[in-house]
Amino acid sequence: MKTLEIPRPTELNLVERVLAGDHAAFYDLIRPYERMVFRTAVSVLNNEADAEEVAQEAVLKAFKNLASFRREAKFSTWLVQITLNEARMRLRKYRAGLYESLDAGQESDDGDYIPKDYADWREIPSEALAKTELRQALAKALQTLAPMYREILVLRDMEQLSTAEAAEALGISEASAKTRLSRARLMMRDALAPGYDGAWSSGEGYKKVRPF
Repeated sequence: MKTLEIPRPTELNLVERVLAGDHAAFYDLIRPYERMVFRTAVSVLNNEADAEEVAQEAVLKAFKNLASFRREAKFSTWLVQITLNEARMRLRKYRAGLYESLDAGQESDDGDYIPKDYADWREIPSEALAKTELRQALAKALQTLAPMYREILVLRDMEQLSTAEAAEALGISEASAKTRLSRARLMMRDALAPGYDGAWSSGEGYKKVRPF
């Protein structure tokens, strides 16, 4: 499901209003991105309760640091970056000494993911996400992915950020973003069902995920 974005001139006007003291305008600025912030936090933490807290912290941090927002950037991308940072800090705090850092500089895109077969994975249409059972199956499969793959899949295929926007938010190159997305889609397809063919709209793919 694509996140509804505020038109650029309106977005910048809202930013200026907030900075000028109209704090109520911040709710209009943030409202279209609330679900995106939550799902981004879930992609890192894999826990909805923690994600809710992180989402609130990220929104508050965005409000406090709005003056540092660069006008040439998209507000949604800036907000995703804050959310990712807050979620990663929460994860480090919980897994101190055990958690391997998610910093972009320490993530590795080396090596290949070998899929169970080479059937195509297609982007998920919004009508498919409207089906409760399919949403549940997707959520369960998403939990099996490592954070670096969950993050790119959520931003690119669910929030439908462009590859460039997702790469910017994650602090990685577009090439790395493309590599991670390709692997994430293969992993996700294999996690959903052996031999899954990506037939979201045909009904066949939907039937294959029903056992979840």
